[in-house]
Amino acid sequence: MPDKRPRGPQPNWRPKRETQRVLAAVDAVLDLYADYLPVTLRQIFYVLTGEGVLAKTLRDYKRLGEYVGMARRSGRIPWSAIRDDKQVAAEAPPSFTGPGHFWRTVDAIARDYRVDRQDGQLVRLELWSETEGMVPQLARVGEEFGISCYSGGGFDGLAGKHDAAERAIAGGKKTCILHIGDYDASGEWILTALAEDVTAFAAAAGAEVEFVRVAVTPEQVETYHLPTAPPSVTDRRSFSGSTTTQAEALTPDVLAAIVREAIVARRDMDVLRQAIEREPAERQAIIDRLNGPG
Repeated sequence: MPDKRPRGPQPNWRPKRETQRVLAAVDAVLDLYADYLPVTLRQIFYVLTGEGVLAKTLRDYKRLGEYVGMARRSGRIPWSAIRDDKQVAAEAPPSFTGPGHFWRTVDAIARDYRVDRQDGQLVRLELWSETEGMVPQLARVGEEFGISCYSGGGFDGLAGKHDAAERAIAGGKKTCILHIGDYDASGEWILTALAEDVTAFAAAAGAEVEFVRVAVTPEQVETYHLPTAPPSVTDRRSFSGSTTTQAEALTPDVLAAIVREAIVARRDMDVLRQAIEREPAERQAIIDRLNGPG
């Protein structure tokens, strides 16, 4: 039997009344968190269940996914507004149409010159997110401080863990990885597995790495009245809590504030300010050299 599901663009889509009701609520969420886009579908779902627009059931989550999917196909919701999990890209090396294109690119890079905002700090920071779809939001928080964000979900990312250790070794100082993950057995074990492997790789070369759970914590579940669920009956691993909560239950603005606070607590703000203050002069020196004689 042929697959009847929609494919490609759907510009003539006409949603039913119930679909319009839910999408109007989705629009409101995207407007509210416009400064934190892209958000994930699950983050939208948690906001809508909290507002009573949807029930916290798998059926309603799938229904939301269908509505939003069609809204994106029809052009009603911008593709850039929502981040899908499991997006992995391997881009080709930079290439140019000719020398003129190359030099224009070099000039643009010079004009975008940024000082390493972690230069001079005693501890090098990284952000790690169990949920891949939240990486762009977290990267936006870290950008101000020159901190990169990586996805650390799953137990089998051996190469990713080795790469993290290599970055710590190359950094020449202590590295602190701020981790954002679900508060459940899987989230705790993922963090433990990551920490044990990365610190062991790094220690073999004399580097020090510390992992810190930034979210979700039991205190945050209570403070922000986050929705909870019982632990999975099929998961036999030990878990410190009696209920579980997903990281995406934190609204984007609250999550950004939590992460920023964790970063600031580990930064020498005077050192950061001095690095930023020298940036314009260094940028201009580079531009002058590019535009100089010869």
